[in-house]
Amino acid sequence: MADAQITLSYSRDAGIVAIASGERYPWAHTALEESGFRRGEAGVYHLPGDATRTSLAGLVRCAARHRTSVHTSSRPFIGDVAGDITRALPGQWQAAVEIYSHPVWQEDLVPWIWDSGELGRAVQSERIPYAATLTHAETGRTLLLIERPGHQLDYLVGGFGPEPLAEGYGDPHAPRSIVVPSLPDPAAQAISNQYLPSYEQAVHARRTEAVATALRDIRSEHDTWTVMVASGRYSDATPLSTDALGAAAEEFLDHSWRDFLTVVDHAPALLDRCRPASSPWPQDADTLSRLAGALSEAAAVREELAHGGLPRQERNARAWPAIETWLTEGETFLRQVRVSAPHRRPALAVPAPPRPLSASGPVTRR
Repeated sequence: MADAQITLSYSRDAGIVAIASGERYPWAHTALEESGFRRGEAGVYHLPGDATRTSLAGLVRCAARHRTSVHTSSRPFIGDVAGDITRALPGQWQAAVEIYSHPVWQEDLVPWIWDSGELGRAVQSERIPYAATLTHAETGRTLLLIERPGHQLDYLVGGFGPEPLAEGYGDPHAPRSIVVPSLPDPAAQAISNQYLPSYEQAVHARRTEAVATALRDIRSEHDTWTVMVASGRYSDATPLSTDALGAAAEEFLDHSWRDFLTVVDHAPALLDRCRPASSPWPQDADTLSRLAGALSEAAAVREELAHGGLPRQERNARAWPAIETWLTEGETFLRQVRVSAPHRRPALAVPAPPRPLSASGPVTRR
């Protein structure tokens, strides 16, 4: 393959369009500009409306001088395909073309693809010089549409990891991408009825696991800290001084706060789905209310910290009651979340009952 390539395709609105790619893609840009192509949105080049076949023939000759190969795609311009699909999808969606001219740009895309199917494998192993994103205006959900490698008509649709999950590579909860046709109505139907429900289930499962893991990590550190305080020694049996005990308490509270921020990020969306009255445990409503209140307090603490107006000791004093509430009653939240999963109930193991916490949280001793 040449170090620089130009791919030509036809767009309903723009006519002949061209996309440059390859490690030496600036050579392709030069050939396009010298041949009368104009650069447009997202780096897609197009010929003016009065262009002729002579212009295309000139492009081939000019590209050869700049050591650039020219290819004609049998597919319509991917921006048109994406736009047609977004208009057929329910709700407000926006389409945008993305160009990965240099192979490194495509490699940068890999960590952000949240997929356990063919699209994820294709992005890692196949050269994909361009794609299109489909973004839902209200939720911010962003999907990726690419031409299916090795197939003349099909496309692949998958997703990016939702905020604040961010990078999605290798996540076992990731949904599987789907194959869609170029026709907008069947493609939109497959996305709406097949992919998006699967995506929402995966988001729910991923958020649930994030909260459960954070609480498990905090509880483990709390257990270690409690044993250390009771024994007056470090885990290696070294005696603890009063100052060392205070420092250990501060360190524990710092770690707990950082872990609890994961709960603050993910639990609100999960709480919104909980309907205790229609669950096997309607009595959980009061507990969920307390947990929501604790989240609100923790969110307020984080907001004050972001503006630099909260000393460390005050942060710990205000944050620990919220964390303790979640450690004590978090399993109630998790069982409600697991029965409120969208469309189906994930087969998750029933956790063991939580052990009771000590009567009071850690106190810094001086």
